[in-house]
Amino acid sequence: MMQTNSHLKAATQQASSKLTDEQMRDFIVNGYVTVKADLSRSFHETIYRKTQELTAKEGNLGNNILPRVPELQAVFEEPAIRGALSSILGENYVMHSHRHPHQNRPHSDGQGFHKDSYWGYQKVRHHRPRWAMAFYYPQDSPEEMGPSAVLPGTQYYSTRIEEHFESREPRPAVNDDELPLSGEAGTVTIIHFDLWHRAMANRTDKTRYMMKFQFIRMDEPQEPEWNTRGLSWKSVDSHEASDAASLTHEGTWRHVWNWMTGESNSPRNPQKATQSANGNANRNLGQRIEALGDNTPSVRSRAADELGMSGEAAAEAVPMLIQALHDGYEPVRLNAAYALGAIGEPAVPKLIEMLNDKNAPTRRMAAYALAAVGAPAVPAVSEALGHAEDTTRIEAAYALAQIGSAAEPAIPTLITCSKDPCVEVRRYSAEAFGSIGESAAPAVPVLIDMLAHDEDAQTRFESALALAQIGPASRDAIPVLATSLTDENRYVRDNAIHALKRIDTPEAESALFDYLLMARWCPITNHESTF
Repeated sequence: MMQTNSHLKAATQQASSKLTDEQMRDFIVNGYVTVKADLSRSFHETIYRKTQELTAKEGNLGNNILPRVPELQAVFEEPAIRGALSSILGENYVMHSHRHPHQNRPHSDGQGFHKDSYWGYQKVRHHRPRWAMAFYYPQDSPEEMGPSAVLPGTQYYSTRIEEHFESREPRPAVNDDELPLSGEAGTVTIIHFDLWHRAMANRTDKTRYMMKFQFIRMDEPQEPEWNTRGLSWKSVDSHEASDAASLTHEGTWRHVWNWMTGESNSPRNPQKATQSANGNANRNLGQRIEALGDNTPSVRSRAADELGMSGEAAAEAVPMLIQALHDGYEPVRLNAAYALGAIGEPAVPKLIEMLNDKNAPTRRMAAYALAAVGAPAVPAVSEALGHAEDTTRIEAAYALAQIGSAAEPAIPTLITCSKDPCVEVRRYSAEAFGSIGESAAPAVPVLIDMLAHDEDAQTRFESALALAQIGPASRDAIPVLATSLTDENRYVRDNAIHALKRIDTPEAESALFDYLLMARWCPITNHESTF
């Protein structure tokens, strides 16, 4: 009974620590949320001391930072942290095995802005938050100590920030200035995986540590998983955005919000375009269409965004919005893509044509737009998987992976892609099975084959992750998952572990225990104490 009461207390604490509508809205717009672990200062001091001592003896601990400093697990089990992560990634999120203790030495120069790679893999960025990173400070980290800094709102941009510093055009950021993620010991900032960030210069005599951990969403959201008071997206007031308020992305933000509320994540419930709160969405369409050709980038960006607020009523704008996918200014392309996504089915034929465009950014934005259309786009996108051009099939497979559970009708066509000669098509096909989830059980045999035989490590990675996301219906994969626990790629092994855990049969449990007995590692063994 005491254990049951303890579990109930923990569940209650986590529920009360879920994010609010305002916090979730801020995360969608700006790409980060900061929370604080309710642990003692001495606890964080222990983590700092152990990290410093072990680093001095052994160098950077890399992925082994967690078993070497196991106190870190308590940080990520703390209700405020679990509540924030589950609000963003769902209750079934998992911790990825890639983690890193970042060491910012005294009087360092800091870093340039960057996005983290997917451990060296070339992968299309996710606008929907399927991945997240957590930055934890075990010591006070004021600005002079060189904390991490972010450019709020830039998680939706692929263009390198430095290119815009040299441009006469306004920079595509919701907040033009970097934001130091400073805070007391125990501060944890959760960021969208694709947010531009950097380490700032450390102007002190003390080493600053930041523990970076990664997390993955394992299933599509079916309802809000934060403490919500309502399901509707609230538009951003002009003073909440940057000084260049015309660079807002209402269409993108609203789409992400709707996805996270589960509105568009069922084959039986395709996304519905909603109207803007002020009721002006259907007025002055002609003026907004004309503004797409304006010489000022910010004017074009706002025009595209406002057209998206009209939903299908803006269908006459499709030709100009399609042309805007070629715009040299990324915010215009982004807003045009999500405007086309909000228009929905009338935009699909032209978007399919754009998957074959010679310009890579245009193809990518067309794929984002088709993913935003959702279920109505699935038949045409499935057909594009048979295109002769590799680049077209890549974008089609990516779009289906982003559509997620509503892409279930595409499963037979995606199965044929498991042997595609183009490796990127195979990768995104496997990813699509995972995002479809349990309904992708018919794909388990091909995922087994891909995991067992594909020479590409990322394809095996995606296949093992997909089997984990499909869950118990992947039970036939237990033998190959057990074999994959010794894959040459450490992250394939990690996903195989997650898959066996989620399959949760006696056979899967036995495979995990056999692996644990073989691979057990003593975190206190070192050259000074070998036994």
